[in-house]
Amino acid sequence: MVRITRLADEVLLILDLPDSVKRILCVAATLLLATLACTRADVPAVDTIDSGELVSMTIAPTTPALQVSSTSPVGISTEATVTPFEPEPLVSPTFPPTPVVLVTEKVETLLYKAQPGDTLWTVAVHFGIVPGDIDSPDPLPDERQLIDPGQLLLIPSRLAVTGPTTRLIPDSELVFSPHATDFDVSSFTANQGGYLAGYREYVGTGWLSGPGVVAHVARDNSINPRLLLALLEYQSGWVTDPATPSGDALEYPMGLVDIRTSGLKDQLTWLANELGNGYYGWRAGTFSEVTLSDGLVARLAPDLNAGTVALQYYFSLRQATPGWERDLSPDGFIATYIAFFGDPWAYQYPLYEIGVEQPSLILPFLPGRVWAFTGGPHGAWERESAWAALDFAPASMESGCVVSYAWAVAAAPAIVVRSGEGVVVLDLDGDGREQSGWALLYLHIADEGRVEVGTLVEQGDLIGHPSCVGGIATGTHIHIARKYNGEWILADGPLPFELSGWVAVAGSKPYQGALVKGDQIVYACPCATQETLIKR
Repeated sequence: MVRITRLADEVLLILDLPDSVKRILCVAATLLLATLACTRADVPAVDTIDSGELVSMTIAPTTPALQVSSTSPVGISTEATVTPFEPEPLVSPTFPPTPVVLVTEKVETLLYKAQPGDTLWTVAVHFGIVPGDIDSPDPLPDERQLIDPGQLLLIPSRLAVTGPTTRLIPDSELVFSPHATDFDVSSFTANQGGYLAGYREYVGTGWLSGPGVVAHVARDNSINPRLLLALLEYQSGWVTDPATPSGDALEYPMGLVDIRTSGLKDQLTWLANELGNGYYGWRAGTFSEVTLSDGLVARLAPDLNAGTVALQYYFSLRQATPGWERDLSPDGFIATYIAFFGDPWAYQYPLYEIGVEQPSLILPFLPGRVWAFTGGPHGAWERESAWAALDFAPASMESGCVVSYAWAVAAAPAIVVRSGEGVVVLDLDGDGREQSGWALLYLHIADEGRVEVGTLVEQGDLIGHPSCVGGIATGTHIHIARKYNGEWILADGPLPFELSGWVAVAGSKPYQGALVKGDQIVYACPCATQETLIKR
């Protein structure tokens, strides 16, 4: 007689049978868990926060292991047949072609000082060349590794026409950087005397003041609250004008007239996501031009910084060329920013220092437990602007959002600086601020058993149970992402997401990809088939 109890985190077999039979039953139980995990995972929903939407409750058959190919960058063949319920094979990335239509007839050499966050790969994309075209008086790193800030690069000039070249704000004024941690949104707003100071909105489970909404969006999206205030004032005058806005300006203060984004919180969230699209697209080297409403396609100036690119992209969304150029001029948005906060370059904060590395991290669950890697690199918080997050789902006998007995654990020693609404944030440098140094964000942590703010945790300590709390999710799982000095760190970037020696590799779409450790590969898929199973 076999009795199986609490089949969620582990299988407890209470039996009196020969060892050979026990082994067979254990294997069968493990496969059962893996199959049932197909209904636990995360498929991104359109226009919603985070992951967890199930397209179908159909359980996918386990697919054979893919054959190894020495021609793939990580030893993977891309010939396997793929369905929506099978892991996507990894593909070898190809370098973006040089934009020949913009190449000048005479090639000159430009001198460029590397900015924090630059790699040879991204610099080459920005300048319309290939990494091998770049030279330097000093040794150069591998093309995907960070270049020391300030290193001099010699670059052939191949782009004939580009957009505005003025850098508007430093990167530290785009992200919620250490320099913004002491900024008091409420006090600043009260001193301005505008409509925002008296505004109230129901968010989540309670009412927030106007300044509270700004602070909430800034914290969750890791966007600088000063930038949100300046853009809100530039667009609608909410910060300084005490009059109640009329018409669309009341429901849509950022000017996006869409019933799905009515209210200050949703308008600012949309704004934060669009700023992130420009910022992290420039960081990743996947974004190099904007298209204006009159059809003009403007190649971005290659020596811009990511914060400026974010603004150029945002202002391009609904503007024709004259309006876009006006927004980016000295009399445009930056004049509003300076009137509020002074010259942003006078207090910039370097987000990356020379030699920065990810601390040692472990997979965020207990050793010996089998989980499914259900989401490869995808959006850290809102939609997909920064592919900084990974998803993991524990095994379960039930589908949907159910109580899990599995435990999420601290991936590194830290202090808990935020705990609530499904979120746990670990501050790895111990200064008590998630905006400085390394921080880890966990999402979908259940209320019951969740670690409290102020707790000191060691690597491997229990922090809570996976659930569907926070964001939108229809399957129990955890979502984990990294920040450094307030910037979301791309999972497959120059500081790759590494957990217990497993390194994240992005796919061609969000949630795809794999974890790679030597010649071992675990694929990401909401199907939770055999190829997705992983344990510490």
